[in-house]
Amino acid sequence: MSNVNNHPTKVITGKCRLSYAHVWEPSSIDGTSEPKYGACIIIPKSDKETIKKIRAAVDAAVQEGVKSKWRGKKPSNLKLPLRDGDEERPDDEVFANSYFFNANSKNAPGIIDLAKHEIMDTSEVYSGCYCRFSVNFYPFSTSGNNGVAAGLNNIQKVADGEPLGGRSRAEDDFDDDYEGDEDFDDLV
Repeated sequence: MSNVNNHPTKVITGKCRLSYAHVWEPSSIDGTSEPKYGACIIIPKSDKETIKKIRAAVDAAVQEGVKSKWRGKKPSNLKLPLRDGDEERPDDEVFANSYFFNANSKNAPGIIDLAKHEIMDTSEVYSGCYCRFSVNFYPFSTSGNNGVAAGLNNIQKVADGEPLGGRSRAEDDFDDDYEGDEDFDDLV
């Protein structure tokens, strides 16, 4: 099997951080829109290769949009997916020295580990862990809004990370040296 990417709008990222993870169950942004699977993908600015691939894929999606969506010319108010964390989220250390974008899909992403085995345990992939992502950039034109969006294809978990959003993992909350409560036997 080959993982060679011959489609100019498809990107396989390097090691990125997963945030706002809606990868196990679809979610509706405002409660009225169609529920979708999604993720905020945080890319360290030091990963110049991934940034270069994303910019090339976005450019290819813009060219597709000029041909198929925007009547032969690039709109002046074009919304692009790649954003600078230092500029847009200066008070959030998770986004410091990083770029980020959101990727969504109506379909559940495939989720695997480093050995390419499917991950079934929903606690294994969470906001804060590190993953590689397969995404496809595409042009859109909806209700006067024009731009490029990212479709979430698949996820490969590569490392654990500090959970985001204040949630802790159960295995991190409890000591290994708990010996029980002597009075508990009296309650049973």
